[in-house]
Amino acid sequence: MSFKNTFIRHDRSPEVTAWIEEERAEQEERFATIVKAMEELNPEREKWYQEFFDRVTTLGFNQDGDLKVKISPRDLPVRPAGRTNQVIWKYGVDGE
Repeated sequence: MSFKNTFIRHDRSPEVTAWIEEERAEQEERFATIVKAMEELNPEREKWYQEFFDRVTTLGFNQDGDLKVKISPRDLPVRPAGRTNQVIWKYGVDGE
């Protein structure tokens, strides 16, 4: 027996199946709204990233108590080419 396959077959009435489909459609619609809102925030989010990087390189961050450590610009993370921010809402890979 595979531990990955956790599907349990349930007998559902047509009313329950229709309700589940209605709920799924509503969730897809809510998700599309959230994705749209998050994508509209991308320019502002880029500004937030830059402000954070500026703060940790000039002021530093709290390492322990009153001890602050500055991060050198060469140690800042670099976004991989072609990668965008995304909203994640599903567990696992589609089709699993």
